[in-house]
Amino acid sequence: MTDRFDAIVIGGGVIGCATAFELARRGVKVAVVEKDTLAAGSTGRSSAIVRQHYSNEITARMALYGLEFFRDFRERVGDECGFVPCGFVVLVPAEDAEGLEANVALQRRVGIDTRILSPDEIRKVVPGAAAADLVAAAYEPGAGYADPHLTTTGLANAAKGMGARFFLGREVTGIRFQDGRVAGVDTDGGALAAPRVVNCAGPWGARVAAMAGLEVPVSSCRAQVAVFSRPEGGRGPHPVVLDFAHASYFRPETGDLMLVGLIDPSEADDVVDPDAYPEHTDEGFDLMVGERWIARCPPMEEAEPRRGYSGLYAITPDWHPVIDEVPAGSGHFLCTGFSGHGFKLAPAVGLLTAQMVTGEEPSFDPSIFRLSRYAEGNPVRGRYEYSITG
Repeated sequence: MTDRFDAIVIGGGVIGCATAFELARRGVKVAVVEKDTLAAGSTGRSSAIVRQHYSNEITARMALYGLEFFRDFRERVGDECGFVPCGFVVLVPAEDAEGLEANVALQRRVGIDTRILSPDEIRKVVPGAAAADLVAAAYEPGAGYADPHLTTTGLANAAKGMGARFFLGREVTGIRFQDGRVAGVDTDGGALAAPRVVNCAGPWGARVAAMAGLEVPVSSCRAQVAVFSRPEGGRGPHPVVLDFAHASYFRPETGDLMLVGLIDPSEADDVVDPDAYPEHTDEGFDLMVGERWIARCPPMEEAEPRRGYSGLYAITPDWHPVIDEVPAGSGHFLCTGFSGHGFKLAPAVGLLTAQMVTGEEPSFDPSIFRLSRYAEGNPVRGRYEYSITG
């Protein structure tokens, strides 16, 4: 006998679990189908940065909602997400100063707690920072990072408590339609029936969309992260930092560690099979990003490298997601291609997607994320060269 649901979510990462949480909260009988374990894809290897620095109003509002959600996670979800409000800083050279100031003005208009720092203030907020090459920075004192596994598990457990069912270790092999509308999914463990299906498959998003006869421009790309043990003199409180001058970021981690990675569009060129890719860092990567970190924070020269790792980004041509019902009125929803933005936006995306599925008035205008924007030649555009920043 085929199990029947009101909606099926494909993918057990943070986006899928946030969507299931919001659907279950609305009384929707929802199933989540995940071919591995929760947070086994992009989510589990995310740097899980929670910041609000975006160049367009929709994503800035979504990021603000996300920060508030992470800050109040226990009250909203009934569990822990490991959120650490260490602060967040964007460092820019002279050529990006005008864009930075415009972005901060936009963000303040929508209610984000952010301000401009002078070079002297940068040195106070970012311990050991060299700031001679910088004109200004943006600072969000309430931002920080969370634990991706705790967050995903917390959302999943809350959804289960409201009646959601999770089918783990079960792979979707097909999406079924009847008379132009979704009828359910086929899996390697049997069929599931539902009039609505949500593709939250991340790096597998294009592969799953093809089961519905759609070509979606989402590439599975490898993102490397180096890990360093901070030297004794460089320990203690430290904000998350995006350093445009060195196209890199660094954020603290438990145990006096620091995670260091790139904010470089070239990561979109490292297309991989999400089921079989090098999960370590390339030879020389740790040294390369470590030198960028030390150039910004010279006291970290004595930092010791630890074992780095690689995760996955689901990258679209404009580094922004596709959130859309395609074809319109079919009950088939795309929610994929988050290009490194997914974790911080997950609470808002889960809310928006659930509202679209249930026909509610959306809290955020989804039109910016429509699939047709690529065919229309109207991609999402940001102020910065580094599109991953938003």
